Formats: sequence, C-alpha cells, structure tokens
Amino acid sequence: MTETVVLRRAVAADAHAVADVWLRSFATALPTVGRAHSDDEVRAYFRDVVVPLQETWVAEAADPGRGVVGMMVLDDDELSQLYLAPDWRGRGLGDRFVALAKERSPRGLALWTFQVNAPAHRFYERHGFVAAEYTDGSGNEEREPDVRYVWRP
Repeated sequence: MTETVVLRRAVAADAHAVADVWLRSFATALPTVGRAHSDDEVRAYFRDVVVPLQETWVAEAADPGRGVVGMMVLDDDELSQLYLAPDWRGRGLGDRFVALAKERSPRGLALWTFQVNAPAHRFYERHGFVAAEYTDGSGNEEREPDVRYVWRP
C-alpha cells in the first residue's frame, strides 16, 4: 500500500461515508445477492444504529479527498461487518482489520458470509477462520445461503 491509511473508531460524522463504502462494496462483491433495504434505509441504519451504538471502525486514507475507504463492525466476539471500497481491495486493509478484530476479541471471533462469496471464504480461511455452519439463508434478510466461520486462538 503506497498511501497512508489510519484505522480509527468511527464518529457520527463518518456514518454517511461508512454506509457508502458498504453500498459500493456490497454491489461489487455480491452482484447476485438481492439487498433487503434501499440505499436510504442503509444510510439511516448506519447513521442511527451502527455508528452510534456498535463498535465501528473505519480505514481513512490520509490523502485529501479519499476519506473513508473501509469499515469494520465488531459486536462482542462477532465480526459482524467488514467492507472495503472496491478499489481498495488487495491492499492489505482487510488484513489490518482482521488483526485489529483479533486483538479486540482475543478469545475468538465468529462471522457470517454468503456462500456465493468465494473470495471472502479464501480471505477468512487464510486468517485462520474455519467454516462451522452452513445454512439455506432462511435466517437472513436476503434469503441467501450463508456460512458461519469461527476463529479460535
């Protein structure tokens, strides 16, 4: 990575940028998965729930105009969200977020990802996560088959 990127806790002013990263990343990485909520609903959720009430982290590029290029949400021992701006994939940001998540939850982590997201499977498996449960998707809003991964130190 040639640009300086800082990982920091999100603040209220980051909510719109965090939602935008989520929206762009989801659209790029999961084009076959139907979203359960509109863009406006996603932005309101990040503004009203995720950023103020959950442990939300951002990757912020130091270069002017770049802003937030990645986001991660932790919920106790669950890595509930990790999304990067599409043009920032493959630059080590995901690795940094996972290292931070493991540092914050040293006894272990769990996460869910869609079964169609093969790149995510490879990424998490490379970081020591193991597939522990497969579902038919009836328990998620998208009704998309998913897989639960766990990491134990």
